[in-house]
Amino acid sequence: MPTSVAQLEQWLLEPEGQRLEFKEAKQRYDFEKLLKYCVALANEGGGTMVLGVTDKRPRRIVGSLAFDAPERTEAGLHQRLGHRIPVEELRLPEGRVVIVHVPARLPGTAWEIDGQYFKRAGDDLAALSSQELRDIFAETGPDFSAQPCPGATLADLDSESIALFRERWARKSGDIRRHDLSDQQTLRDAELLVDGDRVSYAALILFGTRAGLTRWLAQAELVFEYRSSEAAGPAADREEYRAGFFAWQDALWKKINLRNDRQSYQDDFFRMDLPTFAEVPVREAILNAVAHRDYRLGGSIFIRQFAKRLEVVSPGGLPPGITPENIIDQQYPRNRRLAEALGRCGLIERSGQGLNLMMESAVRQGKPLPSFAGTATHEVRLTLEGGVRNPAFVRFMERLGEETLRGFSTLDYLALERLEQGRSLTPEIQERLPALAEVGAVEMMGRGKTAKYMLAAALYATLGNKGTYTRKRGLDHGTNKALLLQHLKDQGEAGAPLSEFRQVLPSLPMKAVQKLLDELRNEGLIGVVGQRRWARWYLADTSVFKPTGDKKVKAAL
Repeated sequence: MPTSVAQLEQWLLEPEGQRLEFKEAKQRYDFEKLLKYCVALANEGGGTMVLGVTDKRPRRIVGSLAFDAPERTEAGLHQRLGHRIPVEELRLPEGRVVIVHVPARLPGTAWEIDGQYFKRAGDDLAALSSQELRDIFAETGPDFSAQPCPGATLADLDSESIALFRERWARKSGDIRRHDLSDQQTLRDAELLVDGDRVSYAALILFGTRAGLTRWLAQAELVFEYRSSEAAGPAADREEYRAGFFAWQDALWKKINLRNDRQSYQDDFFRMDLPTFAEVPVREAILNAVAHRDYRLGGSIFIRQFAKRLEVVSPGGLPPGITPENIIDQQYPRNRRLAEALGRCGLIERSGQGLNLMMESAVRQGKPLPSFAGTATHEVRLTLEGGVRNPAFVRFMERLGEETLRGFSTLDYLALERLEQGRSLTPEIQERLPALAEVGAVEMMGRGKTAKYMLAAALYATLGNKGTYTRKRGLDHGTNKALLLQHLKDQGEAGAPLSEFRQVLPSLPMKAVQKLLDELRNEGLIGVVGQRRWARWYLADTSVFKPTGDKKVKAAL
């Protein structure tokens, strides 16, 4: 909900504290500094940052030129922090004010930027202390993956898996000296040996041998099934992967790819050849299941592959505060130590962008979005659909070009998907439409608050449905006028008040309906008798106007 002038005036009277931060920022404000303040505010329970206001009381509005495109600033914050942070502006007689709304962190989590955790200290920023971080992470109980596994030793870990992890870590960090580290030192540096070099559960999950997992953490296995039909009964292919993640990650993808059919589509002289299951979203789905499942529960992760559908079922529901609706904006690392290790070697981003990558891939390939249907308190169920819904939309995405697509946020992709499917747009997605119009991905119809958006003409040309584009772009206006005329024709001599026309065109605001009626009156097709709430509209050829004489009829019309 947009901030009102009254709310801003109330903030100006309040002391600057945990929930409020004021900055003059008359000319500009450093974006990196804004990132850090957002992190600090979130870690302190969320709050509001106001630019263009003096920070000393009595406060006054001085105006700010910082961040002249709030929607781009919001997109940049989301890209860097992985959280949606609404940014708005108020234009007042005293000057322009920029307002940044920072949500609170989730329980047991802390926001960070480039590995740094901030809080506010007077008029500046400071790092959260080690004790403050421990207190935050302990809010929902200890991290299971960081606990030592009683009885487990280095002999329960596979040296080849540790070597693969070490090689990936060296490559990502650019530190070639890591190649020469021993297994034990590698595990120490990754904080996978704890409490005096004891093997953590995270180390077992990543590098455990089959015997080690069977003995200490048997539920840390993944079961793959291929089913050629929806019929119940034994799977056509089944394999159990009971070993550390690094031992089977590539083997599992090869297993899925064995039955990964190619879908071919012809578009003029271009032939598209798309896999049913793209590698990136499949690997991300598996990584999410391994990193975020609840290892305190006894069940296994299940991967079920069908001809055009892949299901990933992992024990434990979504973490507290996470829902299918906010999951792309909120992150909750249930197994923090495990996620940190996967982040060190470049397999996952600690900002939690796995689902974002899955969604963006689905949109680019014209497939349905990943679904969490069936998710319950005891399990997370993620479904990836492999069938291409609209090959022409895939071609449209290609025509936008890689350079344009690289600048898109996940919300941009979701906006295009919803427009293509004719689905309603959330307020967050609507805010992305002007930027999409600038790059030619969508077109705007109308202006101001009544403006509507549709996919650009290039898509409809690709679809071979230029008539559809013409109807959406140009004939809706004429159709709406025809509907109003038809209603008046049905009412005959009784005419109709303005309220009835809202029922005829319920999707249009009152001002838009009134404008259509004025156009029809200027064209001499209808007329109105009375004013304001007592006004009643009639067709021009009804008897209401005839007795008044030719001159008066024209005046009424």
